[in-house]
Amino acid sequence: MDPVIIVGAGPVGLSLSLALARLGVPSVVLDETTGQEDTRPARTAVLRQDTAAFVSRLGCADTLETAGTHWTAWRTMRRRRLLERIAFAPQTPDGATAPAAVSPVHLPQHALTRALRAALADEKLAEVVTGSRLADLEQDEHGVSAQTRGPNGTWWRGSYLIGCDGPRSTVRKLLDIRFPGRTAVERHAVAALRCELPWPGEALLHRSPPRHGGGPGNEVSARPLADGLWRLDWLLPPGRELVTPDALVARIRDSLAGWTTESPADAAGTDGGTAPAPGRGHGRLVPPYDLLDTGVHTVHHRLARCWRQGRAFLAGDAAHLLGALGTQGLDEGLRDAENLAWKLGLAWHHGASEVLLDSYQAERRGAVAARLRAADQALPLLRDGRSARWRTVLPGAVRGRSTLLTDGHLGRGPLGAPPVYARTPLAPPTAEGPVVETPPGAAVTDVPVTASDGSAVRLRDRLGKGLLVVLVAPGTGVWDRRHWQSAGLMPRLTEAVDALPMDAEILVTEAYPGAAAHTVLLVRPDGHLVTTLSGVRPAEMAACANAVRGRAYGGEDGQEPGSGRAPRTEGAGDSAGSRDGGDGGAGGREARGREAKSGGSGADRSGAGGTADSGSGDADSGGTGRGEGGPSAVDPVRTSMFHSEGD
Repeated sequence: MDPVIIVGAGPVGLSLSLALARLGVPSVVLDETTGQEDTRPARTAVLRQDTAAFVSRLGCADTLETAGTHWTAWRTMRRRRLLERIAFAPQTPDGATAPAAVSPVHLPQHALTRALRAALADEKLAEVVTGSRLADLEQDEHGVSAQTRGPNGTWWRGSYLIGCDGPRSTVRKLLDIRFPGRTAVERHAVAALRCELPWPGEALLHRSPPRHGGGPGNEVSARPLADGLWRLDWLLPPGRELVTPDALVARIRDSLAGWTTESPADAAGTDGGTAPAPGRGHGRLVPPYDLLDTGVHTVHHRLARCWRQGRAFLAGDAAHLLGALGTQGLDEGLRDAENLAWKLGLAWHHGASEVLLDSYQAERRGAVAARLRAADQALPLLRDGRSARWRTVLPGAVRGRSTLLTDGHLGRGPLGAPPVYARTPLAPPTAEGPVVETPPGAAVTDVPVTASDGSAVRLRDRLGKGLLVVLVAPGTGVWDRRHWQSAGLMPRLTEAVDALPMDAEILVTEAYPGAAAHTVLLVRPDGHLVTTLSGVRPAEMAACANAVRGRAYGGEDGQEPGSGRAPRTEGAGDSAGSRDGGDGGAGGREARGREAKSGGSGADRSGAGGTADSGSGDADSGGTGRGEGGPSAVDPVRTSMFHSEGD
């Protein structure tokens, strides 16, 4: 069978290729650049627990430790008063810290990209082809043909194609998928510098800092990096005024002087602190600093109308743009890659199910739509500074605003928490099992587990390949594996897992939050909970496994009974050919990277050209294109943020 074609060699495309290689699926990454990543210290990534674990499993754990940093605390200030300080638990070798107390990982994006490229260089099932710019693509019932221009210009043949080629995605335009939304929602000036600040290792969100006038809408953040570096971000006022070098240096000097005016003791504590005496410390000079990099980051909010057409998919910035209030677009892009990789792995090895392939759009587009909708509702309230209006939404004006901002930056709440796929089409048709703290469709807690070989690992370390069957068995930690593997529920559980219709692994844990003894948790390859069962229930476990692989709703291929076609996903486009594939192709495995010029007969193209690029920012403009389906619960057509400014 032909390899998977990935267009774009950014972190999302590279991680998707690595994840597929771990599943035994060959891929070709078409990279229009020379493969040399620019060093930009001011362009950084903040990875939450789930995405950092995903990157670690791909072979980049060392880079996260050496090039990344874990913050010791997060502090939120308003004017000269400390509102909140959240201390993070120190990293321990066994990772035995509460999930809420774990810091995100902050590292330069170029370091992450280089680590992913280095890991791919050792993969026999993956190939990165530089100097290859996509020019055309064609689909038929057995695969996708992609034409490239440049030094390596040719036709490539693949089983599937994924567009990870950024905001101006060529794949999206060739598929004629519209990309509506809002342009220039916010602008931030960014600087990377080396300096000593009064709170080493702690990140800071400073609202209405006195040195910038103290008015509403003024905001600056400081996030530590490795080797004594800091990234500073200033929220810029509305408008399109140029940020000159002199103006940026003035902001840097004002912020540094304002922070060092107070001693660390003035800002310490969690009781709100006290304001320093008027004029105190105003004579202090700006502390020495070494400016390494600067830039202006413009936040756009856009969402592609559909993420799948036939055998072609969109992921990362090609499918969505978001970034306000600490929500990181790269985080969501990596979740796209992890979600899609295991589904393509099943499709490549065992044949595709339409329900399985459609579930990528239903889950990921729905999650990003909810995130964008929450930001669209919160931004006007957070930025206008009118307490009365805010109190009508959330009591406690100042406290409410600061909490929402902090949650967004730290990956909590509606603006930052990992998604919950509560309405996934892969949900099992079984009755609800025992209640645990993790609801079905949510990311599981990373508890210590014991694998079948007796090794003690973390739950997230075993994700990515197949279904995980986790048995809650208190007391197993004090018994030798030889004793408990043949006692109690284990023989029946082993027999039931061996009979499942997909690869699965048994793990045992002493405890899981909210779970009683002998509870069995079924976990998807991307770490989201399928369901919980009370004890060993072979029939229900088999039904859950069938649901996870997309074969629970009708025929063997997941089709609607008697319809001869797969069920449509809410919000999916209805362009011609959007459901042409799905049977996994015919024939055995073929050589990786096979080049085949398509004759064009029977090709299913959805159109070329796409939408024109907007003159402002990095996204396409566009309205309600013809790829729009009917009203959807996850994407109401009347929600303002899903329409271009001209609609």
